[in-house]
Amino acid sequence: MDLPRLRDVWRRVFALAWPVMAEQTFRTAMRTTDVLVTALFSPAAVVAVGLADLYARFPLRIGLGLGGGAIALSSQDTGADATGNRDEAVTQAILIGAIAGLPFALFGLRFGELAIDAFGRLVGEGTAPEVVALGSTYLAIVFATAPARHVALVGARALQGTGDTRTPMYVNVAANTLNIAGSVALGLGLFGLPRLEVVGVGLATAGANVLTAGLLCLAIWGPWTEADFARPRDLTIAGQLLRVSAPRVAEGFGSELAEFPFNALLLGFGEAVNAGFQIGRRAYQQVTGPLSRGYNVAASVLVGQALGAGDPDEARFNGWAVAGLGVLTVGAIGVGLVAAAPRLVPLFTDDAPTIRYAVEFARVYGVAGAALACFSALSGSLQGASETRIPLVARVSGMFGLFLGASWLLGRTAGLGPTGAYVGVSLAYAWMALVVIAGFRYSGWAGRAAELMAARGSQPDAEVDEAEEAATD
Repeated sequence: MDLPRLRDVWRRVFALAWPVMAEQTFRTAMRTTDVLVTALFSPAAVVAVGLADLYARFPLRIGLGLGGGAIALSSQDTGADATGNRDEAVTQAILIGAIAGLPFALFGLRFGELAIDAFGRLVGEGTAPEVVALGSTYLAIVFATAPARHVALVGARALQGTGDTRTPMYVNVAANTLNIAGSVALGLGLFGLPRLEVVGVGLATAGANVLTAGLLCLAIWGPWTEADFARPRDLTIAGQLLRVSAPRVAEGFGSELAEFPFNALLLGFGEAVNAGFQIGRRAYQQVTGPLSRGYNVAASVLVGQALGAGDPDEARFNGWAVAGLGVLTVGAIGVGLVAAAPRLVPLFTDDAPTIRYAVEFARVYGVAGAALACFSALSGSLQGASETRIPLVARVSGMFGLFLGASWLLGRTAGLGPTGAYVGVSLAYAWMALVVIAGFRYSGWAGRAAELMAARGSQPDAEVDEAEEAATD
């Protein structure tokens, strides 16, 4: 083990990752605030917002998928000093994202009630009318700004690919701070504002989406960032963006689709079980999510830029180094969460049955923390190399085969109840980590990245042959 080299990579990881972690801390704090505020209304409000957020993750997944393509091309072209290609990729990704958000806005307006009621029907029961009313209203408000949410996600990742993780941090911290303040003030009716409850929480989120998108576009257009807008002309770049992004989008969609019957399964065990799951997972995400997201972005940037510079060996070392750091840090925090869960969970709710299940789910996620961090880091490494198919296989097989499949088999068929879900969740994340470990170790991702760069004119053909040789060593 080359310890000086490892320390150097870890220093670079922290330089790239800490702004992402700070940004994500405020993002998760915003989502946590939403849970805390809605918990003051009723358990039905927590369930309603939690179920609506499952649908709201579809725009998130498209934005993250297109952002994955943007960060891959942006980091590689930055490493290769192909700034023209990079700027065109950034522009095309943002335009595609804005257009892709329009169907969600229409869906939220027309099909919100049907969408929320579908959860109860999955287990042969209707969803509570209060949950349907609150959830559909929240969904319509948030979906109205889906185009802006896409633009914000893509713009942030495009800038991160250039190595600039601070500008997205400044923008997102400001927007999420206003979101938190808005959720509290509008939800609870403070400072002379009307008490809008769930509607107020939704309006605060929608406003933050629009503000974030506007500020990031202004940053890219102005002189403050390395990236810039460029007139879209090269269809090869557009094709590669879609080629890299499509598996990321499919990965996210597959994951979210598995969550629907999983949440229906938990609702079948009782409203307290589902609310406990929402709170337990939120507690885990609040304390570890920023680190995992930071490592994911840092791995994408370091691997992508090393490949752009024609150094696949450095890219491989960087990927393993980030994964090791993630396992050590997030794994340690996960162990701490196992012990601290009984004191942390009551901060979210005072409902005794909900607390019981939330503590158990928080502990399950704490145990799985190291595996989740490993998956996130190596998934980011593969993304930086334009190889998004392996994380797709890992996540979809884990979510449907174990997260949902094993949980349903053990919890409902075998009659173990929520315990079956605890086992299924744990197995899913362990499996996902093992698949990306094997993919990063044995697949030819370096050669694939070099071929794509050569096709769009960002790397000479001679370097493609060298990358392919390195990938087979």
